[in-house]
Amino acid sequence: MTRHVFRTVVAVTFVFGALAGATGQRAGAASVVAPKAYYLALGDSLAFGYQPNFDWSHGYAADFASNLRNHGSTSSVNYGCAGETAATFIHGGCPYQNFFMLHNYYTGPQLNAALAFINGHKGKVSPVTIDIGANDLKSLINTSTCQTGDYTAPLATFDNNLQIILTQLASALAGSGTILVMNYYDPYQNQCPNTVSLVQLFNQHIAADAGTVAEAHNTFVPVADVFTAFGGTGTPNPTICADTWMCSSFQDIHANSTGYSKIAQTFEATYGY
Repeated sequence: MTRHVFRTVVAVTFVFGALAGATGQRAGAASVVAPKAYYLALGDSLAFGYQPNFDWSHGYAADFASNLRNHGSTSSVNYGCAGETAATFIHGGCPYQNFFMLHNYYTGPQLNAALAFINGHKGKVSPVTIDIGANDLKSLINTSTCQTGDYTAPLATFDNNLQIILTQLASALAGSGTILVMNYYDPYQNQCPNTVSLVQLFNQHIAADAGTVAEAHNTFVPVADVFTAFGGTGTPNPTICADTWMCSSFQDIHANSTGYSKIAQTFEATYGY
C-alpha cells in the first residue's frame, strides 16, 4: 500500500473532476431535505478521506458530519472506498475493499450497501453525499506527457453508470432525503494545463447527470462546486499546493486536511446547513 499505488489508483479521481461550475438543478418545487438522524457518505478515496501521511480521520465526510451534528444529525456512516469507479460502485470490485480500508465495513458493491442502509433506516437518512467517476477515466491521461486519450466512449459509460447510481439512491430515498453530488478539482492543472478542458467537460457531465435524475424524480440533486472552491481555471493555481499534497514530498493528488475542510465547507454551502 504505497503512495505510488494510491496515486495511480485515484489519480484521475481528481484529474477529471474539477472545472464545471454547475450546481445541480431543481425539478419543479423540489428543494433540499433537512438533515436527519443519519448522514451517509459514498464514493471513492476522497469520501474515504485518504491522505498519504496515513491521516484518514480528517476527510471531508468527517468534517461535514461534525457540522451536521449542529443541525440534528446524530450518526454518520462512511462507505467510501479508495479506487472505486462508477462501474465497481454498481457491480463490486473496489480494489481496497479487500484490504479492509473502510471506515464502515460492508461486503459486495457499495451501491448495494448504500441501498440496504437507506432501506433499513427508512425516512431517517439525509443527506447522502457522493463523489464518484474519475477513476473510470484514469487511462485517458498520461501525466508524464500531459496527453489525453479519446474520452467519448468512457464518458458515455460513466454517464450511464452515474445515472443508474443516482436513480437507485433517489428511488430508495423517495423524497425523504437529499443527495449531494461533488465535482472535482484538477490536481494536475499546474503541470498539465491542457487537462483543465477535460475536467470541465467531465464536471459538466456530472451536473447534467444529476439534473437528469432530479427531473425524473421531481427531487433536488445539487452539485457541490469543489472545482471553483479549489481555485477554478487559473494557472498557475496556488490552491493546488495549499490544499492538496501535490507540492509536498509525496506529490500526491489527494486533499490535505485543509483541503478536505474546504470540500466540507463547499458541501455545507451547497446544502444550506
